[in-house]
Amino acid sequence: MKLKDHLTTEQIKQLGKMGKKKKRKKQQPKEEKVDWINIMGMDRDRFGRGHGGAMRRK
Repeated sequence: MKLKDHLTTEQIKQLGKMGKKKKRKKQQPKEEKVDWINIMGMDRDRFGRGHGGAMRRK
């Protein structure tokens, strides 16, 4: 037998009221638009010191 069979009609109504709660929808995370090439520095100029000690572009 189920629990519902043992309860009176009033108790069943109370349980029905308690069970009705508004469910919140889970918010989906927003997709990030990230420019990974820029972050990793692949688009930037590379510099190094030459034999004279001056900064030169590679």
